[in-house]
Amino acid sequence: MAVNVLRSIDALTALRGPLVLAVGVFDGFHLGHQAVVGRAIADASAARGLAVALTFDPHPAAILRPESAPSLLTSTRHKLQLLAQAGVQHALVVEFTREFASKPPEVFIRELAAACSPLAEICVGEDWAFGKGRSGNLASLIALGRTLGFTAVGIPAVAVDGKSVSSTGIRAAVEQGELAFVAQLLGRDFSVLGTVIEGRKLGRTLGFPTANVRPESEQLPPNGVYAVRAAIDGKSHPGIANVGVRPTVSSECTQRLIEVHLFDFAEEIYGRDIEVFFMRFVRPEQKFPSLDALRAQIACDVASVRIAHRC
Repeated sequence: MAVNVLRSIDALTALRGPLVLAVGVFDGFHLGHQAVVGRAIADASAARGLAVALTFDPHPAAILRPESAPSLLTSTRHKLQLLAQAGVQHALVVEFTREFASKPPEVFIRELAAACSPLAEICVGEDWAFGKGRSGNLASLIALGRTLGFTAVGIPAVAVDGKSVSSTGIRAAVEQGELAFVAQLLGRDFSVLGTVIEGRKLGRTLGFPTANVRPESEQLPPNGVYAVRAAIDGKSHPGIANVGVRPTVSSECTQRLIEVHLFDFAEEIYGRDIEVFFMRFVRPEQKFPSLDALRAQIACDVASVRIAHRC
């Protein structure tokens, strides 16, 4: 079921309260984010109210620190899909602008409280900061809650192997290709949501047709070949993928691409959404002396991954 997306704080007035808000950027929707949202869902159920996930688009750093903004783990659309899978029925996506960032913390919270009928609770990570100059924190949120009649809940960071789970740490692990560790931090395999676009159809001439995927997220694992599974219209398909610049067939390509070959799959999927889950690294991307050599290596890769998938 898709999440009901609200695009303004005023839109909260259409929801019957009490409302419990889970607030955060939620990039990657890792275990820590899931703890915040899970608490909001549980508390809303106990209060016979509604849970609403409140997030921001674009990522605040893209507006405040564009020169050092992080690569996104999940696009907003992907994030909303993950929130829906977690049981969220309503999400408020607040447009993050410099004007919005300049609001004093209490103004933002008072706007939320005024729009909810009523606002019962706000759940955040305990280190969350908000408002002009990031001057708002959990302590000020608790104080505002006492004044405005809602409860503020700070969720402690989730730890894996003694280290706090964070989007920053996950980006670094994805960049290093530590897929098993990333899966621990996310509670699921790392995935990229994208759209299938037309390519040169070279894979068909090699005997291994591929779907060229335009990813919506910005953080990709290292260049190379991976065992993957791909979700299309809710159905999972095993396959193999290449991330990189295709050095054997294109000497001028610098843009990193994702090419996915799905096993025993013959549907036409141009223009459709595909979520690619990265299961296991197979080998680095490399340049072959000829297309025949490339074809032979792909055949070996496909055979080994088929065995791993048992298909």
